[in-house]
Amino acid sequence: MLSKKRPIATLSPEERLLSVTYGSRSFSREIPRFEIPGEGVPAEVAYRLITDELNLDGNPALNLATFVTTWMEPEAERLIDCTLNKNLVDQEEYPQTGVIQERVVNMLARLFHAPKGGEGIGTATVGSSEAIMLALLAHKTRWKKERLARGLPADRPNIVASSGVHVVWEKFARYFEVELRLLPMAGERFTLDPEAVERAVDERTICVGAILGSTYTGHLDPVEEIDRLLSRIREKKGWEIPIHVDGASGGFVLPFLEPDLRWDFRLPHVRSINVSGHKYGLVYPGIGWLLFREEKDLPEELVFRVNYLGGEEATYTLNFSRGSSMMLAQYYMLLRLGFEGYRRIHATSKANASFLADRLADDPRFKVIGPADHLPIVTFEIATGAGFSASDLSDKIRERGWILPAYPLPPDLAARSILRVVVKENFSRDMADILLGDIDLAARALSGKRIPGRRGSRKPGVC
Repeated sequence: MLSKKRPIATLSPEERLLSVTYGSRSFSREIPRFEIPGEGVPAEVAYRLITDELNLDGNPALNLATFVTTWMEPEAERLIDCTLNKNLVDQEEYPQTGVIQERVVNMLARLFHAPKGGEGIGTATVGSSEAIMLALLAHKTRWKKERLARGLPADRPNIVASSGVHVVWEKFARYFEVELRLLPMAGERFTLDPEAVERAVDERTICVGAILGSTYTGHLDPVEEIDRLLSRIREKKGWEIPIHVDGASGGFVLPFLEPDLRWDFRLPHVRSINVSGHKYGLVYPGIGWLLFREEKDLPEELVFRVNYLGGEEATYTLNFSRGSSMMLAQYYMLLRLGFEGYRRIHATSKANASFLADRLADDPRFKVIGPADHLPIVTFEIATGAGFSASDLSDKIRERGWILPAYPLPPDLAARSILRVVVKENFSRDMADILLGDIDLAARALSGKRIPGRRGSRKPGVC
């Protein structure tokens, strides 16, 4: 049966706006950018206005800069869509959501080899930044309590870490009045030097920060060496200094690819770990996790118990209200993939990253800094005499849609600028080959050399 449509002439202006094709009269009048408009616009028009503007953003699939997940399965997206309206903190109203959060905390605690026999101690966070803030606050509070209990001064606390730490470490130090002792990178060493750590720590050190995948270069700090060092210091001087492992990048990779590598709660001085579910945990942003080794590592006075949601709930977060969808998506991914699924995906990403690193290392125009030894991250710099800079290459390759970041190393090596490729699940071997071809074309154009007619380096017909 055919439906009967009303003539356009009989429609109201608002109805007419929706009846015509995209590009209607609403676009003929200005819509203010920095104040709420006097009158609203139809839903479809608002949607189109925003999505059109967002077309100016980069393509997430070609974003080599971000560690953050840019693709999930349709079923995961459906789960996210149907749980967007659930507030994670409202566990009285959504009790099963709270149960699932506890399940994930326990799954991760076991993945990171927390002591057997106890419940996992931790929480979901907006991301690793919040998790690091909470972990360092716990270490500061524990240190202060122990000092005061022994009748010792509890002023001037400090943290020792590499200059390659994420900016959130500097934020914590400034916001919570803690001295941050950043140990410089030097030469070709891009990680913490245990000997430098030994010189830097003292009785006021609340923790040593170890990075499991530097944002700058992708390298791993030698956590096990630092743990042995802190054991010697404890025996020699009596200082009990914990380690916080910033596993934002590597925490969801190394347990699957290098299960025998000791960096987690198997080491006695590792008392807390953060990990980003929205990085190699394969979930959209934002979701992070904070895990403590034991209950005593989280001071009770930092846990708030609130009852204005119906029943008493314990909370240890900087945020209060937040969506539950990404936490539930993390649970979905753990169930969906299992240990073997995560291992397979990350092994493929690492193989593609190694392929890219090997090809760049063979090119005299480039020097590979981070060769994807442990994580699917490739960092490289421009060789002397190449005729162009890292920023030049980054800008040039953007013409092809690739987002390839160029940035200086920390202040001690700030004269060196590098480029970074974060290889994720949606970055195939074919994409790696196309990227190499585009890098070659961009480098030739920048150096004024002849550009060949064929793009890419695969044989014709090979995909």
